[in-house]
Amino acid sequence: MRILGSSQFDQCVLTIALVHLCNQESYVGQQLHHIYQADDSSEPTNNPWLTSHWFTIYIPHPDQEFEEITLEQGLTRGYNVEVKQINHPDQIPYTLPRKAHFVMVLKQKGLNQDYALAATGIFIRPLAVLKLDIIDDIDQAIYQPVFVKHPIIRDYPSGWEQKIRQYLNQEISSEVLPDVVSYVDRATNSDYRPPTWDEIYLAAQGFVGV
Repeated sequence: MRILGSSQFDQCVLTIALVHLCNQESYVGQQLHHIYQADDSSEPTNNPWLTSHWFTIYIPHPDQEFEEITLEQGLTRGYNVEVKQINHPDQIPYTLPRKAHFVMVLKQKGLNQDYALAATGIFIRPLAVLKLDIIDDIDQAIYQPVFVKHPIIRDYPSGWEQKIRQYLNQEISSEVLPDVVSYVDRATNSDYRPPTWDEIYLAAQGFVGV
């Protein structure tokens, strides 16, 4: 049975999660740097994104309430995205090429209920794209592949889908991929302002542009 629907809310949560993943100054970006600062075994690096990580995106119920923060504030700040190191690569259902990251999506089954696995996928950071396999039927192993693109990037480079396939098949390296993410990362573009949850949700409804 499919858990992750095609609702506008679900799509917007995935979109703003991608926004946070692309921005090194976001909450999850800072958490990633803290992991390396706290881990004595990690090799010193100014760019921990060069190493593959495990990201978990939580899709809450639209009416879920939280203590001391609204749902909208939490999504805008990216508190629903977690990161950890990959300690057991055999737990990941993909062969990750260099600079690719594993993504697991958990969706709340109902108001005040637990979360269930809804999708898995890969974050291709240079291209600012999430490639997800949405679970249609977990028992029959039926999945629907989808791409989540950054809302600020209006025109992706020509042939980007083909390059992703080549990259995931390890036919080309990450260095060959177009550098799209630098435009939507405040660490490399100080003029960039990440959109808020309200801006993304209203834009999806056709009211405003981000």
